[in-house]
Amino acid sequence: MNTEQTPLDAIVVEPAVPARYAVIWLHGLGDSGAGFAPIVPALSLPKDAGIRFIFPHAPEQPVTINGGYIMRAWYDIKSMDLHDRADLAGVLESEHQIMALIEAQMAAGIPSERILLAGFSQGGVMSLFCGLRFHQPLAGVMALSCYLPGADTLPENCHPANASTPILQHHGEQDEVVPLFAGQMAQKALRDAGYDVEWQSFNMGHSVLPAQLMEIRRWLLAKLVN
Repeated sequence: MNTEQTPLDAIVVEPAVPARYAVIWLHGLGDSGAGFAPIVPALSLPKDAGIRFIFPHAPEQPVTINGGYIMRAWYDIKSMDLHDRADLAGVLESEHQIMALIEAQMAAGIPSERILLAGFSQGGVMSLFCGLRFHQPLAGVMALSCYLPGADTLPENCHPANASTPILQHHGEQDEVVPLFAGQMAQKALRDAGYDVEWQSFNMGHSVLPAQLMEIRRWLLAKLVN
């Protein structure tokens, strides 16, 4: 692992009042933090919620399944086989950078119990991986349209600090990029291991719908501002 990585650039959306909570939201393959930043006003959160949103940009790197084309990615995707899709070395490097983001928020005065990890697609994979392995308790993990790096197995070294952390999983029933069964496999592995998982599927492809935003808003407020 490269421990001398440059800190991730990010779009930060500050609340109208001093921040008491933080959501770190990870984008999907080929996107950037700008792709999800507009979700903040769409959530219509209370003005006094005090939630800071951080939308980091993944590093640029070649992606094997896209012919080596360089794009923003949290890790290389080597094949479409779920058991060999995520390049674990890349996952671990991105984990190091994402954990640095969490620790920066903690250093800024927001305790880990008020920090929530969220992500879509590749970003959802990373939110699950990092959330399960982080060494201090988090407020929650939101995993949208994604899978576990090990397909039907949990990562190694899951930390007991987050054994009871609530997890929200959303998936599209017509997802053409990450099949529904991939999310369902992750859900089963998590539940079999005793994790607190709330699962919802939607009539959609690999996307986020307005109906989802209502559920995400409800869940965020319940897990953060309670």
